[in-house]
Amino acid sequence: MGRIVVAMSGGVDSSVAAALLADEARSGGDEVVGVWMRLSPDEGEGYELRRSCCSPDAADDARRVAQLAGIPFFVLNLEREFGSQVIDAFVDADLDGATPNPCQACNQHIKFDVLLSRGLAAYGADAVATGHYARIETDAAGRHHLLRAVDAAKDQTYFLWTLTQAQLAATRFPLGELTKPRVREIAAEWDLPTADKPESQEICFVPLGDYRELLAERRGYAGDPGPIVDGIGTRIGTHSGYAHYTVGQRHGLGVAVGEPVYVREVIPATNTVVVGRREEIAQRTFTASGAHFVAGAPPAERFEAEVRIRHRGDAVPAEVTLIGTDRFAVEAAEPVWAPAPGQAAVLYAGDEVLGGGRIAPRGA
Repeated sequence: MGRIVVAMSGGVDSSVAAALLADEARSGGDEVVGVWMRLSPDEGEGYELRRSCCSPDAADDARRVAQLAGIPFFVLNLEREFGSQVIDAFVDADLDGATPNPCQACNQHIKFDVLLSRGLAAYGADAVATGHYARIETDAAGRHHLLRAVDAAKDQTYFLWTLTQAQLAATRFPLGELTKPRVREIAAEWDLPTADKPESQEICFVPLGDYRELLAERRGYAGDPGPIVDGIGTRIGTHSGYAHYTVGQRHGLGVAVGEPVYVREVIPATNTVVVGRREEIAQRTFTASGAHFVAGAPPAERFEAEVRIRHRGDAVPAEVTLIGTDRFAVEAAEPVWAPAPGQAAVLYAGDEVLGGGRIAPRGA
């Protein structure tokens, strides 16, 4: 019999994942240990997570669920790692003109790197389990395949494309075969205190959705006004600081040109925001860097796949061509709305995640 560390956020999904594993343990399955990750200071200083899934209230909920499930519960302090690898990385990417995705960074660096390595070592565990909606299948050759969840509306594989074969071998997703309504039902049947808890839709360290204060606190960026220009370089307005804008943004531009315009490009070097009409923002071709393939290697130098550039976005058929060892070009069958530098382009073959990369700036 082995041991599984289950990451408990204090939400209903991780609560049910823990309860399901604990139920299996009582029937002779692996022993289960619950862990809540402390990602922020307890009081006063630093970033504020009190309204998020990582708040002290969430820790109390996770502890109560662990007690009901009859499993040991521990708090793991990952404040330093979260601050540098998620928050600072978010701020720096934003100041570079990108649109970072902190949830992907948290999964890659915190949940499936730090937690996995510490969980296996500190708690003598064989695997880490989470409340993600995703599936893992292992073929006869021992290769692990990352698959979309049964519940397409809740599928979270978009955030998991950086997982390696070694990480998949030591990961469990108890909710992959369940729908969200069924998870709620299980939580209610077992009287879990998180059964009716609403989902968090915010970035946990920006609970009010405005990250300008974060830029000022972490990097001293207040935002210098600069030009808003059209596609041929004509100035049509003034912005409050390039880092306050993202590709695809329409509202808050403060320009009037007789038709809707959207941010097409953010250029930090010249403190410039470029805008364009809707048809200028959608692209059929773009490139991605930092390529990673779940199998350990790409299917071929040129292959067909479906590409998704945002969580819950449509997966669009595309042809993918490798560029060197860590980049690929995407030629989609139809225009894709606002591929934003820094966001992930995740590649699928049916239900299987092939891998992905981070969208590069235009012309890069």
